[in-house]
Amino acid sequence: MPARILDGTRIANEIRTEVAAEVKAMASAGVRPGLAVVLVGHNPASEIYVRGKVKASEQIGVYSEQHTPPETATTAALLALVHALNHRDEIDGSLVQLPLPAHVDAKKVLMAVDPAKDVDGFHPVNVGFLSTQRDGLVPCTPAGIIEILKRCNIPIAGQEAVVVGRSDIVGKPAAMLLLNANATVTVCHSKTVDLPGVCRRADILIAAIGRAGMITGDFVKPGATVIDVGMNKVTDAAEFQRLFARQLTNNAKREQNFLTKGSTLVGDVHPEVFEVAGALTPVPGGVGPLTIAMLMYNTVKAAKMRRGSHVPDLASK
Repeated sequence: MPARILDGTRIANEIRTEVAAEVKAMASAGVRPGLAVVLVGHNPASEIYVRGKVKASEQIGVYSEQHTPPETATTAALLALVHALNHRDEIDGSLVQLPLPAHVDAKKVLMAVDPAKDVDGFHPVNVGFLSTQRDGLVPCTPAGIIEILKRCNIPIAGQEAVVVGRSDIVGKPAAMLLLNANATVTVCHSKTVDLPGVCRRADILIAAIGRAGMITGDFVKPGATVIDVGMNKVTDAAEFQRLFARQLTNNAKREQNFLTKGSTLVGDVHPEVFEVAGALTPVPGGVGPLTIAMLMYNTVKAAKMRRGSHVPDLASK
């Protein structure tokens, strides 16, 4: 049987609705959560992401502001901006959009963000809170993955989970969240021996490697849940055929869009996995929408933690 599709857009909308209700309740008490986004230079992809974050803030009632230093901004200038945001009481969440220009010390800038306002969850203090199961701010994409699993009633405790990719942003925190939820977790990377064999053990397989269609049917145990974190732009016609040739009858619209636009978005999971997995997140419309939804949740959580209010659980918890 074809895989069950895990609708990330629907789940993201549920979370936004829950967070908007919290924002409304806070506003009635005279408090409005605030989010500041720092976007350096003119990276088209980053500009799209930031517009999405600002729009989401407006939709749920969070105050937001955008800071746009030029491409030539120095590490010292960005540190000064981050420190200024740290000291503004009306700003509860502060994030620096990555990537930063090559001449900027990105780690130094991210380290300067107040951990209490670190809504990206990247600061070592929040990483430490996650690893020791203390309350902190969790990276948005991994947190969104857990929401998908919970809200789709996919068991985690006692399951074997494999995470392909060991990035600080997705792979490592996703593995820690799964471990904290009592899964048995394996993290794979470029030096893993027999990667397909390791992946086939997984009841829950998370693909976060950044290579279009790398996870083929041979990597997946029949009936497994597959979470595709990848977002890869395919522009080569031969690559498009490699990915979709077997399913062109089911992807006629995608093929037409590819022919018109010259590109398509593809995850790290090959489309053939749809025929093997028990459940699968699509690209687009899977994990992606959860990232911004969880950013909104983190902003409200940061506001409540900073102001000494009760932090609500999401409906899935």
